[in-house]
Amino acid sequence: MELIAGLLAAIEAGDVDQVRAFYAPDARIWHNFDDREQTVDENLATLTWMCGVLDDRHYDVIRRDPVDNGVMQMHVLRGVVKATGAPFAMHAALVVTMSDGRVTRIDEYLDPAAASSLLRAPTRS
Repeated sequence: MELIAGLLAAIEAGDVDQVRAFYAPDARIWHNFDDREQTVDENLATLTWMCGVLDDRHYDVIRRDPVDNGVMQMHVLRGVVKATGAPFAMHAALVVTMSDGRVTRIDEYLDPAAASSLLRAPTRS
């Protein structure tokens, strides 16, 4: 449970190097909306982009339960869209698999409509 809390704290802080430290080098991150796996580098690129468009990121954890070799979490990712000042909220669920104190896999379930609202947000110059 501490590992997932630390991972989310690093994302909230926008500390991509710290996020990398939580991942095993060959970790994979899968998303329900595109049914594909990301590598660690691909996932960190996505997180870097998200940190560039979303301020005041924080996770409101609804539920966090241990499962075999990991944890299941339901949460709402909240923040403020930098370019517009609009509030952002996206419900999601994660199944995080861990080994030797590192994340080896994340299966992430989210509503792509909420995520796509960030894609449409103008970037701040």
